[in-house]
Amino acid sequence: MEKIFVLSRNLIYKMQTEETFMHFLLKHQQKNNRTLNFVILMEAILSAAREIAHQYDLSAIRKNTGKSGSQNTHGEKTFALDEMAHKIVMEQLKGSGQVMEATSEENPKEIRLNDDGRYFLYFDPLDGSANIEHNLPVGFLFGIGKRNLEGDEDYHIRKGIEFIASGMFTLPQGIFTFALKNSGAWRFIREETGAYVRPEKIEFPKQKKSWILSFNTSYRNYYDKKITNWINNNENKYGFRYGGSLAIDFHRLLNTGGLFMYPAIVNHTDSSKNQPKGKLRLMYEANVVAMIAKEAGGMAINDRGEDIMEINPKDRHERTGIYVGSEELVEEIRKILIQ
Repeated sequence: MEKIFVLSRNLIYKMQTEETFMHFLLKHQQKNNRTLNFVILMEAILSAAREIAHQYDLSAIRKNTGKSGSQNTHGEKTFALDEMAHKIVMEQLKGSGQVMEATSEENPKEIRLNDDGRYFLYFDPLDGSANIEHNLPVGFLFGIGKRNLEGDEDYHIRKGIEFIASGMFTLPQGIFTFALKNSGAWRFIREETGAYVRPEKIEFPKQKKSWILSFNTSYRNYYDKKITNWINNNENKYGFRYGGSLAIDFHRLLNTGGLFMYPAIVNHTDSSKNQPKGKLRLMYEANVVAMIAKEAGGMAINDRGEDIMEINPKDRHERTGIYVGSEELVEEIRKILIQ
């Protein structure tokens, strides 16, 4: 909507008004007779994303792109920005008062926050850390579960199918992709004031001519032979892109359609480098994109052909293989995996 203001006889100011994410969410909550608790939580998450993006913008000039000297819960060397991003998110969550318990990639144990909170949050505060040293895009992913409002809370780790929302930010570009359970997936853009605006509903493109494959091709011969053979027989049908960050690769996939995959590594020439359980984390990576994919008309499965969101998590940091994207391609992979 465009508004025109006459400031003087010879000066006219045109202002383009945009619908913000918060306005979008408030309408949704009102329409479905929901409380404002979720709105407060989402404002905290958006505030964290803006601050992480700001710190990433400044990281090169401040020479803050190096490793921190410590490791995360997976034994991986972390960057200073990984730890900073985690602290930023936690400060916002504490201030919101809405989260009972949080799970972060950067913390080995659950983080208890507010006994009277209503939500469980699973998050990766800075996805694609290997891109930091090169000032390439990174992401921030999160999934939200809800507490038991009808009795005592047992603090069980929520399956993806129990998520009420999930989202990812591509940073520092300022794209926010958001899914609400049974309500669709949407994309927002961060404008100059820091507000996320211009809601756009997302659905995977049906036109196969745009479809791409996205995977780490250096591992192609280390996957299960059935997957390696499928790649060799089908890769020429599609384009190929891979950026080294789940959030970035999946964001592009939502625009083009196709398949992102990170299968388990089971045939490496150095057996110590095999990852038979997969690489990505179920709770704050795989489930997040699986929910967005589902709401956008796609799907996600693991190396056994099981729906990612139906997996019963045994550990908040467990890993999984993943195949996510356009339904037709994921179903094609499923048939191969279960034969």
